[in-house]
Formats: sequence, C-alpha cells, structure tokens
Amino acid sequence: MSAMIDRERFARIALSFVAEPGDLTLGGMLRTSSPAEVFAAVCDGHPPEGAGESERWAARLGRVPTDSRLADWERTGLRLLCPGDPEWPTQLDVLGDIRPLVLWVQGSADLRFACLRSVSVVGARAATGYGQHVATEMAAALAERGWAVISGGAYGIDSCAHRGALGADGVTVAVLASGLSYGYPKGHHELFAAIAGQGVMVSEWPPGRAPTRPGFLVRNRVIAALSCGTVVVEAALRSGALSTARHARDLCRPLMAVPGPVTSDLSAGCHEIIREWGAVCVTEARDVIEVVSPSGDGLGPRRRGPACPRDSLDPVTRAVLEAVPARTGSGPAAVAVTAGVDLNTAIGCLGALAAAGFVERCVRGWRLRKDA
Repeated sequence: MSAMIDRERFARIALSFVAEPGDLTLGGMLRTSSPAEVFAAVCDGHPPEGAGESERWAARLGRVPTDSRLADWERTGLRLLCPGDPEWPTQLDVLGDIRPLVLWVQGSADLRFACLRSVSVVGARAATGYGQHVATEMAAALAERGWAVISGGAYGIDSCAHRGALGADGVTVAVLASGLSYGYPKGHHELFAAIAGQGVMVSEWPPGRAPTRPGFLVRNRVIAALSCGTVVVEAALRSGALSTARHARDLCRPLMAVPGPVTSDLSAGCHEIIREWGAVCVTEARDVIEVVSPSGDGLGPRRRGPACPRDSLDPVTRAVLEAVPARTGSGPAAVAVTAGVDLNTAIGCLGALAAAGFVERCVRGWRLRKDA
C-alpha cells in the first residue's frame, strides 16, 4: 500500500473521530477535497470554505487515536473498512454526502457479500407478542431461503429478527448506534456475541462511543441503504422504525409493512405507510422475496388454505353434489336438472358420491349426509 493511500486512509479515520456520522458539511467538502486535505486543514485551523463546524472539529482532535490504539482494537477482533476496501458494501454510495466515512465491523461474515441478498426487518422496541412472533418467523424463513437479515440490534422487533435468522443458521447483520466495544444495549451482550459468531456487527461510530438520541436516527439510513428492501413489522405513528422506512422510500428501495389489528397503536405506523407511502403489505417471507426479488429466486410453494374432500371432485361431480339438498331430499331427475346434466350422469355421480360418504338415500330421494 502506498504512503499516499496510507495518508488518505488515516485522514478518513481521523475525520470519523472529530465529525459526527452523516455530517452534511463534511460530506460536501469531501466532494471537492480529499480526506487528507480536509483533515490537514482542520489541524491547521484553516478548513476549506464553508466549514462552519471547524471549531467543534478542532476541539475533538484529541480524540484521534494513535496507530497503537487502532492496533489494539484490531486485536480484539474489530476490523476497519473504508470505501474501496474489498468488504466495503458499495450500495452505501447511494447515500451521497451522508455516506459513512468508515465502518467498524466484527464477525465471521463478509459484510459486502452478506448485503447482496439482504432484507432489513425493523420495528418497535415495545413490541407485542404478535409482532415478536411475526418478526421471528419472517426472519427465520428469509434466512432459510438464503437471505441475510439486517436490523438495529435493539430490543423488541430488532432482536426478534436477529434471533430468528440465527435460529435458522442464517446470516444476520446488526447495525448499532453505538461503538462496537460499547455495545448498546448492554443487555444484548450475548446476542451480539452470537451475531458476531454467525454474521456481522457494524457501526460507523468509534468503538468506545456511547449512543446518543439523534444517533439512532442517523444510524437508520445505513440500515435502509445496506439492504435490498425494508420491512416494518410493528411501528407506532412516532416510531423510530419509520425513520428507516423513510430512508428506504427516499432511496427508492422497496418498502414493505406488516398489517396488524386496527385497534393496536403499534400497528398504526405500518398502516399509515401502506396507505400514504405506498408500502407493500406483506404477511410472510414469500411476500417479501416477491418484492425484493421479482425473478422469484428463492420462493417456496405458494401458501394455500387447508384441503377438503370436495377439492378432489371433478367439476361435473361437484356440480351434482351442489344440487343435492341438505335436509328434504330430492330425486335424481330433479338433481340432474339443477346440476345441468343428463339423468344417467346424475345417477352415476350420486352413486359415486354416496360411496365417498357425501350423500345418502332418504324417503324423498337423495340428501347430503350430516357428517359429510
């Protein structure tokens, strides 16, 4: 690797410590200047024109890690990705000026490869039992069909999505709003370890950084951009999950939502984005795959209602059966007229239906069996 590339890489890393993720000012500056030029200007106190954040960035220069500190993080299993690296997911380029500067990742999966066939499954933290069940089952079914499941690692729908994919021995990606060493929420320490063992953990924040309230909303653009489409399982009208949905919509990525009871506040957001944003109503993994993979790759058999004995009847026999009354009984001639067939056909069908247990003889002719 050349010294110039080393310099540019370190400058990009350093900028990620002094500026907040998704900073539009910095993104605009990087369109006309290299990371090394911007960082040198910040260090010199003379940032390029338009850098209204210069004083705040300069005050954070003490946060920039040394080479040894970066090496320490790498020894703990963290790896750092920059645009142009083989594992960097290029679909993030659609974010333009708010594309992440760097990504910290940890896990056994290759992030770029995992996201090529992926679906974001997001929703409320205070999820209902219904939402938890749907998220778990949907994520498991997606994973069984070879789709990676992306979510935010939070309580509620996020954790159910991750666990569903893990339970199906699939790949799942957790995009955190904190540094990976901090690992928020703390109560998901074991879950995060399982995700790292079978999938990949991702964050654009430095490893030890604690989360902030705005950071969760900033993080959501990455969840939406990484995946081929986003499913909202449960969301109230002011849910943070709708932020991810909004990013997916604005990025022209497929947006889907699971319907819920009309009496549930936690489904009101889903119903609104179906009605107002054109989100596709989905109820199972097959629906999701039809939206994100129009070619039908990975689809299982279409779900059908339970089979009943009448399904095996041919059309003529079924027409005769429909012509037989339930109580009073009817003669073969009357049955033939109602069914629109000749008398011999009606007599033959009635015999077959009687043998199959559908009809029985009575005083007035034929009637349906009560236990049929």
